[in-house]
Amino acid sequence: MAETHDRPPEQFTLRMRRYDPESGEAPYWDEHTIELEPHRSVLEAILQARDRFDGSIGIRCSCRQAICGSCGVRVNGEPALACHTHLDAAKHSARDGVIEIEPMGNMPVIKDLIVDMDEVHWKKIRRVTPWLLAKQPVPEREYLVPAESMVDVTQTIGCIQCGACVSDCLAMEVDPLFIGPAALAKAYRFVGDPRDDQHFERLNDLAQDPHGMFDCTHCFKCVDACPKDVNPMGQIMRLRRIATNDHHIVDQNNGERHEAAFTSLIRDNGLLWEAELLPRSYGGNSWFGKFHPRAGKELLSSLPAIVRALVRGKVTPAGALKPHRIPKPDLRSIQSIYENVESREQRSELNLYIAGEDEEPPPPEVPVVAGVVAPVAEMESADGAAEGAHSAPGPEGTTKPPDPETAAEETSEGRAPEGADVEAGDSGSSPPGAEGSTSQ
Repeated sequence: MAETHDRPPEQFTLRMRRYDPESGEAPYWDEHTIELEPHRSVLEAILQARDRFDGSIGIRCSCRQAICGSCGVRVNGEPALACHTHLDAAKHSARDGVIEIEPMGNMPVIKDLIVDMDEVHWKKIRRVTPWLLAKQPVPEREYLVPAESMVDVTQTIGCIQCGACVSDCLAMEVDPLFIGPAALAKAYRFVGDPRDDQHFERLNDLAQDPHGMFDCTHCFKCVDACPKDVNPMGQIMRLRRIATNDHHIVDQNNGERHEAAFTSLIRDNGLLWEAELLPRSYGGNSWFGKFHPRAGKELLSSLPAIVRALVRGKVTPAGALKPHRIPKPDLRSIQSIYENVESREQRSELNLYIAGEDEEPPPPEVPVVAGVVAPVAEMESADGAAEGAHSAPGPEGTTKPPDPETAAEETSEGRAPEGADVEAGDSGSSPPGAEGSTSQ
């Protein structure tokens, strides 16, 4: 049934985080109760509170159609577009029924819900050279590009630069200099474009930067935060794979060696052996890596963290020194996954717009008669059967006339007689006698 917007207005309480740096006062919470229909947006509620109660409330907005990305905020602690979040959904996710609205994180606050996008977000976007560096010579008319290549970058092109992923990035909380998910996703938009002439230079720059592509911690927060399904973390992983597998870039940050050590330990043991990961990442991807001077230096610098882990019981000497292994049948199953993936002639990047979803959506349902629905596949098979029955020669293809007595009984019960055609008007109205059986 189609969604209806005829519900009467309700009261919603907004608890907004207010802050004005010029006032010199600390941030504080401000509550206002507004009255709007439940399907209206959080942005409309903020604007009503500003118009009716406090005209000094600061909020940035423009299109109100989830296109411009201007109204990014945190609703109940989660990043969202205020114009794309319904009041009833926001109230349902609130802890005490009060909708909490805060400015986005990882960016300085200018006033109330307005953050300085230029100071963080746009500065990092400019860092990745967000324009095409065309191959030379430039063709007289146009570049001829395979359709798959342009479909491949469609996902990143869909970014509206709202900053939601930047707001929720845990790596940026620890390292504010991290280039960030939005900028790295933008970088893949040109690395994946065959018209660009600087693929290696772009990848090498992002790999060698201590705050570049290998600074991502795989927390998936940006994936959940993105309102346009850009999947920034997925684009970062693709940058890494292209840099290490295709261009064989060995970075100074040890990202390439760390990934190689990680995957080999899983292949050999079925589980991660943490005590071997660090020396193999710095000294070489083998058991003898721990004897390399670089590995020894890194182990010595990590001693305080190791001692704290031992004192708190997070790790034991036997658990650290003994290899972690799983039963041989299970280990063989994991190794078969490696063999299957590595035996492929071409790497599958699993881009959403090329590979699709893991599960096919259920077939849509279409009305048959009032109150009854059937999948499209069944309708098509039924249509095919009926078409074959009418077109087939001989007795098998003829339509059996309805029996008078049976027809009378079925008509009295409100059902169409067997074999009789049911006609409906162009407006899709129900057949006579079915009005009382409609299921709402």
